[in-house]
This record gives sequence, structure tokens and C-alpha cells, in this order.
Amino acid sequence: MSAEAPVKLTHNEEIKAAIPTLAGTIAATIADTSTDHFSEDDNQFLKFHGSYQQDDRDLRKTGKKYIMMIRGRIPGGVMTAKQWNVFDTLATKYGNNTLRITTRQSIQFHGIVKNDFRPVVKAINECLLSTLAACGDVNRNVMAAPTPAYTPAREQVYADAQKVAMALAPQTKAYHAIWIDGVQLDNEAPENKNFVDPLYGQTYLPRKFKIAFVIPPVNDMDVFTNCLGFIAVVENDKLIGYNLAVGGGMGRSHGNAATFARLADVIGFFTPDKIVEVAKAVLTIHRDFGDRTDRKHARLKYVVAERGVKFMQDEVNSRAGLTLAPAKPFKFTTTADLLGWRKATDGKWFLGLFVSMGRVKDQGGLKMKTALRHIADAFQSVEFRLTANQNVVLANVTDEDKHPINMLLAAYGVKTENQTSILHAASMACPSLPTCGLGLAESERYLPGLIDRLQKVCDDLGLGGEEIIIRSTGCPNGCARPYMAEIAFVGKAPGRYQVWLGGDVSGTRLNRVWKDVVKDPDIENELRPVLARFATERSANERFGDWCDRVFLKEQPGAAN
Repeated sequence: MSAEAPVKLTHNEEIKAAIPTLAGTIAATIADTSTDHFSEDDNQFLKFHGSYQQDDRDLRKTGKKYIMMIRGRIPGGVMTAKQWNVFDTLATKYGNNTLRITTRQSIQFHGIVKNDFRPVVKAINECLLSTLAACGDVNRNVMAAPTPAYTPAREQVYADAQKVAMALAPQTKAYHAIWIDGVQLDNEAPENKNFVDPLYGQTYLPRKFKIAFVIPPVNDMDVFTNCLGFIAVVENDKLIGYNLAVGGGMGRSHGNAATFARLADVIGFFTPDKIVEVAKAVLTIHRDFGDRTDRKHARLKYVVAERGVKFMQDEVNSRAGLTLAPAKPFKFTTTADLLGWRKATDGKWFLGLFVSMGRVKDQGGLKMKTALRHIADAFQSVEFRLTANQNVVLANVTDEDKHPINMLLAAYGVKTENQTSILHAASMACPSLPTCGLGLAESERYLPGLIDRLQKVCDDLGLGGEEIIIRSTGCPNGCARPYMAEIAFVGKAPGRYQVWLGGDVSGTRLNRVWKDVVKDPDIENELRPVLARFATERSANERFGDWCDRVFLKEQPGAAN
């Protein structure tokens, strides 16, 4: 009998094993002024350091202009005023003069050239934040509910998110060597060649890993889209523990049915004292059982889908040294952010500001970037909290500071009330073109105009005040969580989109494909009759996504009854 053929690992697994410090030749390339870009292997290592090498796709006809996307690791999305100032300065000096709030409560810079790379990362570290593990086959930025309006337990939830973020950070010394000291590690030195991360091992995870903390009834983190979700259970304003959700994820590929979006399963309840042990348990399950032969099949969601909830429960219990209790009851009612001025649970004020497509910039009469910079300068006690819906919350505002902040914002065209239309407020898009190398179609630059067009259709049909969650991505990887939206546009080619319908307001139901390809000029004509039926057939107070799920999608060819 012949021996089984050896398992063929992906190239990423091979280079991680060869250089387990993740140093690559990054520092040497930074020092080499004869080149404006990194090798493909170094591009993979750079992800662990918080960056993707890209090029400006608008300029490809005249030759590649290499640029870096650099992303901060900001646990819970909380920044001090001084830290906001640092990021603002870096965007102005080295980037494209914008700050991009991500769907994972972070900020990323676009347009950084190689020679400016190290000063940017060094400055981020000097302000006591980091870029380490903002990307790569490790745990990414840990998210936590940003809004201080619901329960005093929010501060404990945020503290737990910080604790998990620290406990799951990789330990390689390459990050400090490259970005702080500017030193290229000797990859052949025994201590480097044989380095083993105490948590991740020598080859880290098969793919990325995502964590979110959320406090019901608000699901503003889209918790079920994460590999690991902690759903806070609060009784009498006290955090008594978390329901544990595992196995969510958005990424998929067009034409590959083996890849799919998936909602996490809730597998049990545990007390807060076990938070780090549980987080490590779920992460190491991914480390040990994730597919290292196919990166499209390497996420934890496929382990859960194929091995089941009982397997996950048993593994978590064994690895964390506990016994998960049955999940506690909970209910989600919304995924939206609170916009405008509100009272926090401590009596201070906070202000939710809508940021269109998450892009903080100055444009025309709306100078949001300048306004927020001045607030950070003048009000040092104000906290900047980033949301998973790509907005920003100004928290910890005193009664005395509220009016001056209002005046400052108004001077730069930033509204604090009636900030945008209901459709725009419920929208979200990934950056896609011109920076993302995976983009098949426009997204961030496209969605605001498309929403304006759909607003006219809704107005014509008497749906002008109707909230519909609309999301767009330039490819099927799902960075803006399109598969949770009531209407989603997923890029297939320039000017062509796959249309998905039927998500819900609570973030607890996936939508489904309605049209595989719709050309941009045809979108209103395709959606108008569907919206017209909804306007006349809906039940009392029924949302568009719920009606699509209940009625419309069941009528489509191939739908399961």
C-alpha cells in the first residue's frame, strides 16, 4: 500500500515557518532607497505589522504607483484627544489628508509611500497605540460597544476587551526592531529561526481571527459576523457574564459554493473571570484545526460548520478549564449608532457624528477633519470613540463644553442634529477602488450617489422616511458586512453588482442573492417594482428586509419554501 501524499500547505504557511519572527526583509527594504516597494513575501509579512502594500489603480495606465495602507490597532475603538491629533497629523503629513474609520473600530491611512512608512508606524507607537496585528493571520482589532448610554456595565465590557486584546497580541520582537529601532533581524540566527510564539506557535493562525464584545439590546458590532463574539449579560446594571458565540464570518468568493457567509453559533454562558481563558481557547481551536492548505477555507467558521457546536463546546471546556453553562436569554433590536447629543450613564454628554463612508475629510463646506482636529486641540478630556458603523462618538463631554463644541462644529459645517438622511445613516461601504487590490467594482466612491438615486425611488413610492440598511462592497470578501444588509451591492466587475436582499435590523439574519449581475444604470429599474410591492403589501411596521424574507425571496426561482 502506497503512503499518503504529503499535505500541500499554502505558500503563506511556508514563509511563516521559514521566518517565524515575521521580520521578512522589511527593514532592509525600507533602508533600500533604490526601490519603492516590497517583495510579495514581505507584503504577506507586512500584514502582521498592520499594513497592505497597494497601488493607486486610478494611475495604472501610466504605471504603478505603490502606496501603503496602514491600519491602527485600537481596542474598543477608544482614542484620547492627543492620540486623535497624532493620527490627524500623520494623515496630513504622510497620507492623503483623510482618516478612514474602519468597520472594526480602527483608523487606516491611505496613500503612504514606502519612505514614509516607518515614521508613521513609529509615531503611532509613541502615542501608545499600535499597528501590530491590525492585519495578518492573528487576532485583529478587538471591538467593543462604544456607546455610553445604556448601562454602567459598558466600562467593564470595555476593560475586558482591552484585557483580551493584550492577551492575544503576538510576541515577536520583529515589530519593535523594524519600526522603533529600524533594525533588520538576522533571520538565520538560531533565536530568530527557531522562534515560537507562546500562544500562536511558529506559524500563527491559518487565517485572520476577529473578536467583538456587544451589549444587548444593541448589536452595533454585528457580533454574529465575528469568529468569536462575547454577548454581555447584564442584570441590575451589573455584568454577570457573557454568552459565547463562535464561527461567524463574511468572506466568500464568487462562483465558489464552498465559501459562504456564516452567522456565529451561541454555544454557552460563562462568568467574566474566565474571559482570557475562553478567548485563548477559541483562538487555539482555530490554530489547531483550521485549514492550512486552502486560504479560502481557512477561517474558523468552516471548523464550526463542519465539526459542529458540540465539538466547540467540548474543546472550549477542555482548553479553558470550565464548563460552559446554557446560554442566557438575550434580544437584539438594532445595529445602528445613536447620532446627535445624548446623556451618558455617568451624567456627561456624548455626541454621535455621522461620517459618510467612514472617510473623515474636508470637502466643500463640510470640513469634518479640521473640526475634529480643533476639538481634539481644545478639549483634551474628550474621548474619541470609533464605531463599527464607521462613525465617531465624542464622549466624556461636560455641560460646560457642550455649547463650545457645538459652535466649533457649526463653524466648519458639521451638523449635530439632522445630520443626514435616514438612508445614508444606515449605509456602509468598503474602500475598494482605487486603493484595494481586490476591488472588482467601485464601492465607497459609488454608494453615496446610488443612495441618492434610491432615495428618489423611495420618495416616489411613499417610502421617504423608511430606514433600509444598505451596504456595498467592491468584491465578495465582505469587509462592510454586506450579507447582513436589507439591500447589499457586491461588486462583480466594473459597473456590475450582485444584489442581495433580506437581512434584518437586529443583525441576526443573513440576506440572500436576488440578482447575480445588475448593471449600474439598471439598479433603480430593477428595485423599483420590488419596493413598490413592499409599500403596498407590507404588514404594519414591517421592515423591507423582513418583507423580502417573508414574501418576496420565497417567490424567486429556486427558493426553498
